[in-house]
Amino acid sequence: MNVVLSRHLLKLGIACILLGANANAPASNTETPPIASTTTAQQLAAAIDTQIGQPHFASSSWGIAVVSLDTGRTLYAHDADQLLQPASTAKLYTAALVLDTLGTDYRIPTELLATGPIEHGRLNGQLILRGMGDPTLGTPGTNSDWADQLATQLAANGLREVRGGLVADDTYFSGPPIGSGWEARDLQSWFAVPASALSVQENIVGLTVTPNQPGATASLMFDPPGAIPHVVNDMTTSARNTRSDINLYRAPGDETLYAFGHIPAHAEPQNFKLAIVDPAWYAGTLLREALARHGIRINGELRVLHWPEQNSIALDKATVVAQVLSPPVMEVLSRGLKRSQNLYLQNLLQIAGVKAQAAAEQSGDPADGFLSSEAWAIRAMRQLLDRIGIPADSSQIEEGAGLSRQDLVTPNAMVHLLSYLASQPYGAQLRDALPSAGVDGTLEWRMRDTLAAGNVHAKTGSMTYVRCMTGYVTTASGERLAFAVMLNNYVKQGDDPSASRDLDAIAELLAAFRGHS
Repeated sequence: MNVVLSRHLLKLGIACILLGANANAPASNTETPPIASTTTAQQLAAAIDTQIGQPHFASSSWGIAVVSLDTGRTLYAHDADQLLQPASTAKLYTAALVLDTLGTDYRIPTELLATGPIEHGRLNGQLILRGMGDPTLGTPGTNSDWADQLATQLAANGLREVRGGLVADDTYFSGPPIGSGWEARDLQSWFAVPASALSVQENIVGLTVTPNQPGATASLMFDPPGAIPHVVNDMTTSARNTRSDINLYRAPGDETLYAFGHIPAHAEPQNFKLAIVDPAWYAGTLLREALARHGIRINGELRVLHWPEQNSIALDKATVVAQVLSPPVMEVLSRGLKRSQNLYLQNLLQIAGVKAQAAAEQSGDPADGFLSSEAWAIRAMRQLLDRIGIPADSSQIEEGAGLSRQDLVTPNAMVHLLSYLASQPYGAQLRDALPSAGVDGTLEWRMRDTLAAGNVHAKTGSMTYVRCMTGYVTTASGERLAFAVMLNNYVKQGDDPSASRDLDAIAELLAAFRGHS
């Protein structure tokens, strides 16, 4: 589906995601009444029932499950076996698979391989930049200087010239670079970037639109420069105090970004975040520039290798000549869960799928026909959920980020998963990897100055008509709980408060509970 995204529509679409994917500011300064503590399960249930029974939820669907991690008893349930869209809380399913498949300490490599001998400072063959799914490559606090690290390693080995050209290879993942069920209209936005095995700088490019003199073309500035190589700029500068009309459009699968409309003279520059069209190509460009800085000349063109293009390079005969590693998987998960960063979880899912495919083929259990890396991961996830005891009719996950509206889970299945995760050796690490109320991540500005602050550790999930929160809380009496609060089909009307406040109120009720299950 081809959709023209005006500035208004682009902002609207992003706002729908921000509430659960990248919110870092309070929604409003309106104060809410304090939550009263309860001492019996009946009082708690009545308080939650009152919260979800408000008139503005009359046409909505709530599903809630609260289970004690200490006793295993259900403390509260409301339509807990109803299938609902989980939005980004589905990332917990991805986390479970990744930790089961990769463990907490696995570090994702990005490699440089040589296809020929290096003699007298010359590589008589191709130099291959091989991505293996690291979503943190080129981000602050990890390998922001990854290209220079690789170039430094090559220069230290005496390499000065590559005679066979440079290949940027992202075929470690098989299948399309977008998750199953992702909507076409989202694909040029920062929250639905391509999930590439050779990702760099989170596959995001910033765009600043700046007016000039009336009648002149507006200026477009990209950060990083060159990340979108094909741009048609028909954006004009209109008269001062006119209405802004900024339109950005890139057809799914196309490399050209079209900018048209107008921005008033003297208006403040307008900022946008967009998806990089071809992350592997851009990574190869950055590496080539780094090699030049270190005195290594590439003879030949940069070539990009994408699935399903057949790889004619015998990688098993190539030699690894340089390598950088990601942080440990648990740290990558924490970065992804705190910010609800979709690329991180979709890439981690596919890495788990590659590992699952290799394990299945080695054990004599190959698939009947082609499966993408994503499909291999979902197959492995289903096997894991079967072992945990979560039936297929209570959990249907088809990708890793929670962007698909075809993802469906029940609140009971979610708390079952949370209980399983809490019982694992990494349980405390995973709990700390979730956003902490009033402290960090997508909950930084929520539930401050309440008993939930620093106590609730939960994954948020938000898209249009959906608000969810699932995680852990310790009650005022010291009982550890797992909870899933899921709201679907909620249409905000007029001045109604954000539904996120009602989810927060339920979490605060659990934190203030002074009874026992």
